[in-house]
Amino acid sequence: MSVCVSAEESSTEIEKKFGKGALMRLGEKGAAANVEAVSTGILLLDVALGVGGMPCGRIVEVYGPESSGKTTVALHVIASVQNAGGIAAFIDAEHALDPLYARRLGVNIDDLLVSQPDSGEQALEIADTLIGSGAVGVVVVDSVAALVPRADIDGEMGDAHAGLQACLMSQAMRKLTAVASKLS
Repeated sequence: MSVCVSAEESSTEIEKKFGKGALMRLGEKGAAANVEAVSTGILLLDVALGVGGMPCGRIVEVYGPESSGKTTVALHVIASVQNAGGIAAFIDAEHALDPLYARRLGVNIDDLLVSQPDSGEQALEIADTLIGSGAVGVVVVDSVAALVPRADIDGEMGDAHAGLQACLMSQAMRKLTAVASKLS
């Protein structure tokens, strides 16, 4: 036997179970609040993104081929956050950050928090701690491809660890997205 329940009754039940705001109409006051953004420092990119830059409280992946400018965009965002008085962190999983280049792009390298982690797990744990602190305006992880799981590092050459990085990233994104969204 099927029971028909009104949308209002379902909404009430969901709010009882998960709290106020767990379900809302997108047009309700406060539901579709303006998204705060930090400028990329690149005017045309800010316009193309539609919100004036990188949205705050979100995980943003800058994707492209090698040497296409992903790190340059990230460094521009860091400079923008610093110029607005915020704190920025750079997790250098590639161990390739060029401080002179960063400075030329406007990054205050004296105030930039930098980590060069030993494994993907360590990098993502550091990112989680920084994001969760609420004190950092932007955390850059450069790059996803360099987030090598500990098992790959500790294993022998030729060991098969298929899917470990994908599993690591999937788990981390679920956790980091939840933490970041609470801070926006």
